[in-house]
Amino acid sequence: MIRAAKPGDLQSIYEMAKLTGGGFTNLPPDKRALRAKLERAEASFASEKEYPSDELYLMVLEDLDSGEVRGTCQIFGQVGQRWPFYSYRIGTDSKHSEQLGRTFHAQVLMLSNDLNGASEVGGLFLHPAARAGGLGLLLARSRYLFIARHRARFADRILAELRGVIDEAGGSPFWDGVAGKFFGMSFQEADQFNAVHGNQFIADLMPKHPVYIAMLPETARAVIGVPHPTGRAAMRMLENEGFAFENYIDIFDGGPTMTARTDQVASIRDAKHVEVTGIAEDGEDALIATGRLADFRCCFGKVDAEGRIDADAARILNVGKGDAISWIGR
Repeated sequence: MIRAAKPGDLQSIYEMAKLTGGGFTNLPPDKRALRAKLERAEASFASEKEYPSDELYLMVLEDLDSGEVRGTCQIFGQVGQRWPFYSYRIGTDSKHSEQLGRTFHAQVLMLSNDLNGASEVGGLFLHPAARAGGLGLLLARSRYLFIARHRARFADRILAELRGVIDEAGGSPFWDGVAGKFFGMSFQEADQFNAVHGNQFIADLMPKHPVYIAMLPETARAVIGVPHPTGRAAMRMLENEGFAFENYIDIFDGGPTMTARTDQVASIRDAKHVEVTGIAEDGEDALIATGRLADFRCCFGKVDAEGRIDADAARILNVGKGDAISWIGR
């Protein structure tokens, strides 16, 4: 079952954070930072704001048999409120020479705040021991059902950052070829600092002029817009939901930033909102969600056209006849 994270989940989330392998800004292996995230999430779930704002909704995947937390995911109501949201946008600088009779097109990286104000889905991590049975799909798509059930709290544009390529030593070829030249720190140091303290230091130190891609080392050029090998499945899931790569990349590791119109995300657009009418075991395979804010819960189950759900899902979600649910076909 997917549910809202609680302060008591700190140790479980910390143990998972230590398994990410670096470059996972939304899930740093730092207890103080994670405790702050849980406190922020608790306040966000309790907030009465019905408009996009700087809220963080942190959810976990709980194994109901063992009680263990086996995954986590996050939704940000609106990025760029506490501090600017930076991306590199890949653009083109065109120049023409009359004397040579030639036009040159050079790709450039431009520091951008274009995505300020968007909502964000991120922080998705599944424990290695639980990577079977479609649990990653449950984690990922539960976020969209949460958004569908609380639509007023989210912006009209939504983004997802995918981790970029990290080498075996935990370094980033993109960082080493671009930003590392200006910060005097390793990728790991910068990534950890960003996760704990925010990214204002980027605004302070990052040069504002465009960076010509052709002048970067091949190791950096080769990973621009390329997801970490473990993120390829996540990228396909995002594309299936309607997200697209629109030439925005992460300024730390060069990973792709995927964007979509919130109302056109498939699991938001196609979500059905009904009342439970009874129990039936022969419905359509689905993700089913219920509850508001801190009471939100989501699980796999079966739903039929009359609004009947299977007994296991009814028990897990603690719903009965007349209770409101949202669901999307699996």
